[in-house]
Amino acid sequence: MGLFDFLKPKSNKGQFISEDSFIENRSRQMQMTPQVIEQLRTHDVSADKALKLEYFFYTNVEDKAASLAAALEKLDYSVEYGLSEGDSNSFVITGWTIKMLMDEDLIVSWTKEMCELGYEFDCEFDGWGTDPDQD
Repeated sequence: MGLFDFLKPKSNKGQFISEDSFIENRSRQMQMTPQVIEQLRTHDVSADKALKLEYFFYTNVEDKAASLAAALEKLDYSVEYGLSEGDSNSFVITGWTIKMLMDEDLIVSWTKEMCELGYEFDCEFDGWGTDPDQD
């Protein structure tokens, strides 16, 4: 039972992410994150610099998007969700985290947590980005 189970929608309306898909995506995200951090280093973003991260999730039902959005708001993240512009059968959940240190281990751990949080709500974590020139 997950921490945010009380927020899960009552009706599943069809599974969006299979366990195999979740495992593959989490593995891919864990491989990509160090590469993104390496790119940030080329833009003079050191491990002790704190930045907000923009994140992205997808799912197939608005209730699932709303439930994940509520869980992300509890983390003090900005969040919005709605129909995906490119696919009227999916919903996108996006927003910005609070500032966090760009330490590779910390960001890899956060990425894993986002993959798992998404899976709890039958949403797929689609990665993150940032702007190295934030104030």
